[in-house]
Amino acid sequence: MNKKTIVIGFVGSTLDQGKRPERWQRWRPSMSLLMHEDLIVDELVLLHDRQSKNLVDHLREDARQLSPQTQVTGQKIVIRDAWDFADVYGALYDFVKSYPFDIEKNDYFIHITTGTHVAQICWYLLVDANYLPAQLIQSSPAGKQQPQGDYRIIDLDLSKYDVLKQRFADEQQQNWQQLKANIAAHNQAFNQLISEVEMVATRSTAPILILGATGVGKSQLAKQIYQLKKHKQQLKGRFVDVNCATLRGDSAMSSLFGHVKGAFTGAASTRQGWLKSADGGILFLDEIGELGLDEQAMLLKALEDKAFFPVGSDQEVSADFQLIAGTNKDLRREVQAGRFREDLWARLNTWTFFLPNLRDRIEDIAPNIQFELQRFANTQQRQLSFNKEALTQYLHFAQSAEATWQGNFRDLTASVTRMATLAQGNRINVDQVSHEVEKLKQLWCVGTIEPRQTELNDEAFLAQYLNPTQREALDEFDRIQLLGVLKVCVDARSMADAGRQLFAVSRQQRRSNNDSDRVKKYLAKFGLAWQDLHES
Repeated sequence: MNKKTIVIGFVGSTLDQGKRPERWQRWRPSMSLLMHEDLIVDELVLLHDRQSKNLVDHLREDARQLSPQTQVTGQKIVIRDAWDFADVYGALYDFVKSYPFDIEKNDYFIHITTGTHVAQICWYLLVDANYLPAQLIQSSPAGKQQPQGDYRIIDLDLSKYDVLKQRFADEQQQNWQQLKANIAAHNQAFNQLISEVEMVATRSTAPILILGATGVGKSQLAKQIYQLKKHKQQLKGRFVDVNCATLRGDSAMSSLFGHVKGAFTGAASTRQGWLKSADGGILFLDEIGELGLDEQAMLLKALEDKAFFPVGSDQEVSADFQLIAGTNKDLRREVQAGRFREDLWARLNTWTFFLPNLRDRIEDIAPNIQFELQRFANTQQRQLSFNKEALTQYLHFAQSAEATWQGNFRDLTASVTRMATLAQGNRINVDQVSHEVEKLKQLWCVGTIEPRQTELNDEAFLAQYLNPTQREALDEFDRIQLLGVLKVCVDARSMADAGRQLFAVSRQQRRSNNDSDRVKKYLAKFGLAWQDLHES
């Protein structure tokens, strides 16, 4: 069964006009479609407003002379402002949803020559989103005394255009290579990970969470994401790199969110803060698991509202940035332990990527050695290389089970730098490699035997801070409670941080949250001061 051809389009309120005989020698977009022998139009649907109804009736009469087999129908459509995108798209969407399309019996074309440019865009969006089962057709004049003009059908299936397809593939490969710049990798799983990061980086502004141990390259990957988005002109602002482990005590709030002059003792001038500095760019919060709960709450508000209150201010400051967070902690366990807010964790968990350890990417050790040698050459103006035997010996150790690479790529960078610095001439020899291997073994051994202070048994732990007389005077109740408080205080970054952990519930019911003072007074009951805990 031959399908019918139905063309839908706006009536040309200006170009389709004409009642004099010379109209037949003039190009009129709607009528021109009926003048082509290779385009048989069975039905022409003209969308019009109230003022153009008479024009549609006139065109119907002209169509009978040009193409008697063509049925011309008018469809009234209400658009308040033909240049308002929301009005036009809403009206066309309503038309499409109500029109009785029958794709088994008919082929549909949307005539995009008539109507405003806004209408053309809306037609395209509706077709591209598969709301409208039609192809786009465009007519154009071909010169004087040629009323039929030309027409062409616009095929939106870009996959059919080999040149465009290759161009898009080349651009994606370029994005991938740019994101992978300075990240030497042969590992297939890691390269697949970078490809996924590239897609997310260019298509999303949601927070990105990068998980992985110290030294796996979280900061470097964040910088590469920024450079890629900057190259794609998706960002106007800066890349702001903040290590949350360095934000200690009451200054953490000020560092992140800024403060106004006189907000606290020592605030001699207004400070902008890191969040505002990242406005329009990317804020990378490395070791985000080290943030206190109050800072986490403020950060969540800034992410959701794109605004926050600086310390001591009652006026909000706006900042629109993309957050990239890095951590070597398991944030799920931190949430369960009450050290990380569950709502912030949910907000960060839209895009989560785990960077593997170096020992899980042993095939990437060799290319990274060459990368580190080139980086050394660029900074020190000394081009070095390994002797063949020396490189074989170093790779044999580096890829063995003996090499734990506890610091991951930081260990590898330091190792290559040491050998390059101590090399005589322009070659790293076997003796240097042997010396470096022994040094790495010693460094990693030290890292595994150093005891933690808090791993002592409870009695020995208390003995560090209380003399025997003080310990004997303790009730069992006080002993248990004091032991818990001391362990929190020893691991806390500041007295305020310890107070937030110890009084997380009761502080919500207090008008003033002076957590530091509460901790200070509790310790004083046992003759202790905060300095005693961190000096012992």
